[in-house]
Amino acid sequence: MRHPCPMRFTEHELTVAVTTAAKSVATAKARRRKDAEEVWESTSKIDRYHLIDGVGSQVLPVLLALPDVEVAPGTPATFTDEQVKQAVEQAVGDGKGIRRRVEVAARTALVRLALAALPPRQDPDGLVVPDSL
Repeated sequence: MRHPCPMRFTEHELTVAVTTAAKSVATAKARRRKDAEEVWESTSKIDRYHLIDGVGSQVLPVLLALPDVEVAPGTPATFTDEQVKQAVEQAVGDGKGIRRRVEVAARTALVRLALAALPPRQDPDGLVVPDSL
């Protein structure tokens, strides 16, 4: 097994994180006590696209602003509350007042939801390519 090394998020990890956050937003918008997957499946493809686009524009800049951390294969990336807070504040930009505080709080909650959905990091040495390729 390889030693953990600092690494940016993979495309798969970012996709899972943004999609999970978008499903949460869709469920909140539906205002029904339904399962997130059920709400997501009942959402039209164009509405899903708009949700993913909107959530991605809020979450991706923050995820990319997070520092590189060492992630051992089989575990998801983890970040401290301070690291997340700094990345969110950097993405939101300068400003003062209640509007900025609300935006920081909302985006922090969305980013934490996305981070909680990160799948475990795969061991690149453990990937098997079939002989048919």
